[in-house]
Amino acid sequence: MKKPRARDLGIPFQGTPAKYNAITDVDSITVGYSTIIEGDSARTGVTIIHPRGQKNHDPVFAAWFPFNGNGEMTGAAWVEEGGFLEGPIGITNTHSVGVVRDTIIQWQAERDAIFQKGSCPVVAETADGWLNDMNGFFVKPEHVMKALDNAASGSIEEGNVGGGTGMLCYEFKGGSGTSSRKLPEKFGGWTVGAFAQTNFGARYQLTIAGAPVGEHIKEHPVWSDGENPYRESGSLIVVLATDAPLLPHQLKRIAKRASLGMARTGSLGGNGSGDIFLAFSTANPNVAIGGEKGIAELRALDNDNLNPLFAASVFATEEAIINSMVAAEDMTGHNGFSAIALPHDKLKEIMKQYNRA
Repeated sequence: MKKPRARDLGIPFQGTPAKYNAITDVDSITVGYSTIIEGDSARTGVTIIHPRGQKNHDPVFAAWFPFNGNGEMTGAAWVEEGGFLEGPIGITNTHSVGVVRDTIIQWQAERDAIFQKGSCPVVAETADGWLNDMNGFFVKPEHVMKALDNAASGSIEEGNVGGGTGMLCYEFKGGSGTSSRKLPEKFGGWTVGAFAQTNFGARYQLTIAGAPVGEHIKEHPVWSDGENPYRESGSLIVVLATDAPLLPHQLKRIAKRASLGMARTGSLGGNGSGDIFLAFSTANPNVAIGGEKGIAELRALDNDNLNPLFAASVFATEEAIINSMVAAEDMTGHNGFSAIALPHDKLKEIMKQYNRA
C-alpha cells in the first residue's frame, strides 16, 4: 500500500513540483536504500544518492553549507576546495559513517570509478541513538553495497527507510523525505530536488504551512515536556540538486537556502543539532577535466537569475521535511523506546482550523 504524502493530506505548499515530487525529478539522479530493522535494537540503515546514476561517474559542481556543525559530512573539505562532488553521496547514522565511506571507496575501486588517485566520499549522518543501538554497528558493507546497487530513479520511498529508519523529527517519528520544484519556462524551466534525513526539532516548534501544529499535539514528546522552547536536539541533512548550470559559489548560496526551508517548519537550529547541507548541479558534464590546454567550456546562470532557484530550494526543503514525517510510522526500538508518527487525522483538523487545508 502506497504511503500518503503531505500533499495527499491537503497541505498547501508553495511552488509546483515536478513529475515525482522527488530529488529524482532531476534527470540522471538515482536513490538507493538499505533498511535494517532486526531484533529489539537495530533500527537503522543507509541511503545512497548517485548524482548521475550508477554508471556515470563524471563529477558534478557542488558546495556544502554547515548551518550548525554539530555533525559530520566527510569529504566536505575537498568539495569546498575543489568545487566538485566526485562520487555517490551516503547518509547514515553517526557511528556508521566510517563503514559507509570505506564501502563507497571499495565500490568505486571495483568499477574503476575513482576520479582522482584517492577518493574522498561525501557521507553525512544524523544520530538515531534513541531507537537504534548505534554501538551495535549494524550497518555492514553488504548493506552499503545493496544501497549503491539498487538505487533507482522515479518515485522513491519515504519515512522509515534507509538512513532515516531510526530518526525522529519534532519529537515525532522522522526519517527520509523528498520533494521537488519545477520552475516556469519564463524562469528557465529548471528543476530543483531536495532530499532530507530528518532528526531535529522540539515538539512545540513544529509548523506546517504556517499552522502551529506542535502547539496542538503535545502527546508523547520524546525529550521535552511539550512546552520548553529551548530544548532542541538532533540533526538534519539536506541534499539539494538541480539541472540549472550553476558554479560552486552559486551552489553554496543554494545550499544555504536549506536553512530557510528548515526554519519554515519551525526549527531554531539548536546547539546540539548537526544541520549540514549539500547542493550540486548535474549541468556542465565533462568539465572536471579540461579540453585543449586544460580549458573547460561551461555555462552558468548570472546572479540576477538565481532568485527563482533560491525559492525553489527553500520550498522543496520544507516539503521534503514534512514528507519524511507524514510517511513515517510508529516505531519501538532500543531499550523499549517508542516514537509515534505524526497523526494524519489530527493534522488535517489543525490545517482546517487555520484555513490551511
